[in-house]
Amino acid sequence: MAEPAKGDLCADILDNIRCALAEDVGSGDATTDSIVSPAAKAKVQIVAKQSGVIAGLDVARTVFLQFDDQIVFNPCVGDGSAVSQGQVVVDVYGLARALLTGERTALNFLGRMSGIATLTRQFVEAVAGTRAVILDTRKTAPGLRTIDKLAVKLGGGQNHRHGLFDMVLIKDNHIDYAGSLREAVRRVRDSGTNLEIEVEARSIIEVREALAMKVERILLDNMTPEMMREAVRLNAGTAKLEASGNVTLATVREIAETGVDYISVGALTHSPRNFDVSLQWTKIEAN
Repeated sequence: MAEPAKGDLCADILDNIRCALAEDVGSGDATTDSIVSPAAKAKVQIVAKQSGVIAGLDVARTVFLQFDDQIVFNPCVGDGSAVSQGQVVVDVYGLARALLTGERTALNFLGRMSGIATLTRQFVEAVAGTRAVILDTRKTAPGLRTIDKLAVKLGGGQNHRHGLFDMVLIKDNHIDYAGSLREAVRRVRDSGTNLEIEVEARSIIEVREALAMKVERILLDNMTPEMMREAVRLNAGTAKLEASGNVTLATVREIAETGVDYISVGALTHSPRNFDVSLQWTKIEAN
């Protein structure tokens, strides 16, 4: 098995592919290697078995390339495109062994990423016409954060911070430990960081405190729509406001109409339904 080809994928995703193949293939595909000739070639199609948004085509292609660097991988749609049930997503031609051995890993990535992208698109469409932007969270599958966040972007959402290192988010536990919101913000600023600061506000009083501290973003935690509208009024465009907490497709429109800038949705990555895709064999050229 070859090292993952770099292509346009970042190092994190290449590592994900490497780990997934090591987990599934290990020392070799005992069944395929025993039955299929090394020179045999085949044509297959990847087909969407439901309607939604396809995501992860570059990842699937890279999986197959590990077993056949001459594989022909011809997408019929682009990453992030809407597809219908029964639609052919990709035509693939190459060594039969490569297609059989890489099939499950490629489809696993496609299924997860397309599931996330499909759910994200539903949220994005639900808030269309408002100013609200749909964001993901850190509630991702361990080790697959970059994969999950790429799928969100392909679905039309935007990424929140990637981890604990690229943004300051002062949450309720930090505030309780510091003694007050003001003290928590002061300690962060005294640390010398130049990262953007977001503060979680649990009440309108805390919104006022955060505004007084001139933070860049305020997270409105589990607030009612009435409280969000009041926060928007008080803010008057000063900071960016993010709504968060148990957001669903049934509630997201009402939240967006309060005038917040962002709505973060943990369900995008912690509870996506796997998107059903299958690999259908059209021709095998035995040698």
